[in-house]
Amino acid sequence: MAEVKACVFYGIVASFLTSAVFAFVEDLDDTFKDKRVNDIWLVDFYAPWCGYCKKLEPIWNEVGLELKISGSPVRVGKMDATAYSGMSSEFGVRGYPTIKLLKGDLAYNYKGPRTKDDIIEFANRVAGPAVRSLPSKEMFEHMLKRHNVLFVYVGGESPLKEKYNDVASELIVYTHFFSALEQVFPESLTLPELPAVVVFKDGGYFTYDEYEDASLSSWVNRERFQGYLQIDGFTLYELGETGKLVAIAVIDEKDPTEESDRLKTLMQRVAKEHREHFSRDFQFGHMDGNDYINSLIMGEVAVPSVIILNTSNEQYFLPSEAVGTMEQLVHFIKSVLNGSAQAYGGDGFIQRIKRIAFDAKSTITSVFRSSPLLGCFLFGLPLGVISLMCYGICTAESDYGSDDTDALKRLTDEEDEDEEEEQEREQSAELEGPEEDELEGEEGAEKDPAEKKTD
Repeated sequence: MAEVKACVFYGIVASFLTSAVFAFVEDLDDTFKDKRVNDIWLVDFYAPWCGYCKKLEPIWNEVGLELKISGSPVRVGKMDATAYSGMSSEFGVRGYPTIKLLKGDLAYNYKGPRTKDDIIEFANRVAGPAVRSLPSKEMFEHMLKRHNVLFVYVGGESPLKEKYNDVASELIVYTHFFSALEQVFPESLTLPELPAVVVFKDGGYFTYDEYEDASLSSWVNRERFQGYLQIDGFTLYELGETGKLVAIAVIDEKDPTEESDRLKTLMQRVAKEHREHFSRDFQFGHMDGNDYINSLIMGEVAVPSVIILNTSNEQYFLPSEAVGTMEQLVHFIKSVLNGSAQAYGGDGFIQRIKRIAFDAKSTITSVFRSSPLLGCFLFGLPLGVISLMCYGICTAESDYGSDDTDALKRLTDEEDEDEEEEQEREQSAELEGPEEDELEGEEGAEKDPAEKKTD
């Protein structure tokens, strides 16, 4: 009896907690457009049939609970984009799930990994001011430990600060922007001139040069990543927006080997020791496994190995020989930079056709591997229907042809019969004509003696 009561109690508690979690994620409808104006909203636009949306749902509930408990001003909601398609179109929703943070008249798209921590970090960053102040050395040190990449404007009012504020409003979805006076930095940090924009990362700092680095927006976009990264599909997608080539050591972290560790170390050294020469054009990192790379190049990359990707035109470069030393890796990177290395792939017409065929093959193969019965149903049923349709069309044409032949034959027979009847009539007419002439002749012969007697 006690066990039954305990089960009932725990069931009630679980139901209460579940209801509480769902209460922090609001279901939105077509009235959302009017009530969102005065609040900051983090919204998941989903489709009920979408598998990725169903996978995101428990994570989304955790996001709502965490933001509520932390006292964040961000309200969390979800909207069925298929039921309210007009509202979704106004927010520019083109796929599912789509995560947007809505602040005033601005809508910020979330493109990062769909994990609780990453989504919450995005929401808290974008919900606040685009540029935050660092009033003290302690605050600067705290932020430096908390973030891997930190952009700081140093100085007073200036045209550069106005540009910096505009860039921060545009790129706040990717990284953090701060402003400070020179006094908050350690004495060891010296700047050539003020005002200045500085990025802190990789254990050092680098200053924006208006004459060498072109626009501030382009510079920030290039520098918003650490010099060396662990790269996955999401990261590679974001790196495509920087315009950089991506040098990757393809390794197997689940089964590390001496060769994998050596290539990874070489790539890290190049990223750090040759930053001055390569950081403008290259992003360095490693990727666990070759599955994603293989799908990109529609081929097979050895593990471990080195590859350089050009995400802007889908080209890739492979070293002509095994990379064993630092000098060989630097030589390979320079050959790609000066155009002497052999380029593979691309986005030409033939490659696009290959991509369509490869994607179709990959989809079919994955379906049959995961569920053979489902694969037979999805692909066998349409083929069966098409076969029946073709058979029906061919049979209909055959019957139609035989009907035409029979009709033509009957028409020919009727014409033959008409001709025979005509010939018979003509023959009868010919036979009847001479008999009448003979009768007339005989009658004339019989009349002549009488006429003569009368005469």
